[in-house]
Amino acid sequence: MRFLGLELVGNVPDARTVWAFREALKEHQLVDALFERLNQALAALGVELNSGQIIKGGQHHYGYKNHSNIDKDPKLIASHACTDASVHDSQVLNRVLRDATEGGKEVWADSAYRSDEQEQSLKDSHHRSQIHERAYRNKPLSEGQELSNTAKSRIRARVEQVFGHMENSMGGIFLRTLGAARAKVRVGLMDL
Repeated sequence: MRFLGLELVGNVPDARTVWAFREALKEHQLVDALFERLNQALAALGVELNSGQIIKGGQHHYGYKNHSNIDKDPKLIASHACTDASVHDSQVLNRVLRDATEGGKEVWADSAYRSDEQEQSLKDSHHRSQIHERAYRNKPLSEGQELSNTAKSRIRARVEQVFGHMENSMGGIFLRTLGAARAKVRVGLMDL
């Protein structure tokens, strides 16, 4: 109610109207356009979303994952993707990654996103990887790698505040929808 500027005595849409609105967003595939418009509005207000990109995956919504790109300083979601829960996080990085000139060069993410191929892709696109090092079977992390991961975690932890806000202040992240298209709209609106 605060976000929309509604008051208890005002006219508030009923549940059917809200449902019809979400269905229209789904039918016309407008959630990504809404994200672009939000980023334009933020830019017009002087809010820059280019301080670095923190990528988060694995937020499960009963069969779906919310992959989000959080801008480092204002801690706002700048881009997102909703996928089936079986999709590995690393397969979505390029979908949520913003151009280095728009979102910032540095990219933080957990070790699920790390591979030689991803590291080369980030270099090729002029990004600087701050993705956590990962241990492999019979090859644990060195002390230096562990210290590096700890330093990276201090910044990457900011993404947890965004999802914590969704959980604690927005009524949780439980979805009551059927179908991937509806789930994508609900996750997209939550991210907005």
